[in-house]
Amino acid sequence: MKTKNIYIIRHGQTDFNLENKVQGRGIDSSINATGRKQAEDFFEYYKEVPFDKVYVSGLKRTKESVQQFIDLGIPYESHDGLDEISWGKHEGQPYDPVMHQIYLDTIAGWAEGKLDLAVGEGESPLEVVERQKAAMHYIMANKSEKNVLIATHGRAMRMLVCWLLNYPLEKMDSFQHSNLCLYQLQYGEGQYRVIEHGSTKHLGS
Repeated sequence: MKTKNIYIIRHGQTDFNLENKVQGRGIDSSINATGRKQAEDFFEYYKEVPFDKVYVSGLKRTKESVQQFIDLGIPYESHDGLDEISWGKHEGQPYDPVMHQIYLDTIAGWAEGKLDLAVGEGESPLEVVERQKAAMHYIMANKSEKNVLIATHGRAMRMLVCWLLNYPLEKMDSFQHSNLCLYQLQYGEGQYRVIEHGSTKHLGS
């Protein structure tokens, strides 16, 4: 395998995103009308890329975001290693200042290297990365697949791109994201390089 092109997207907007409600691994929400338009824009911009495989998380909002590629007949697989982090008992809850402060304090702890901390008795970054590594090992082992599309989630995307690029995981917040943004990476000679960094140039196209 000389090179492999990996397109990593966050799912399109959901009502939970719109309403600022906590949405994690335990919330299996659908994308909304805006999310469907974002998915359509992404498809129109990238439909000529010869994707060999589409990988989605176990949550339907990721599959919905790439459904048009699947409808072309491109094979797809679902891997729960690509799921969003679990925010535990905070999931599905509307904005609450006390809960939000707990979230902020935990994120600050991650930035200080306290990567075993979890929000709301959910998952820690170390736990998320462990399952991501298993998923990526599977994806990268398929050497016949030269161009792959991976649909995942916001916090999960930050962690995934961070460790793929060999940054310390506490630097994950350096990788910004928005609904249906794209990180395009190219793998070759044992390392990844960035082609597109949180790109949204396809939206509104």
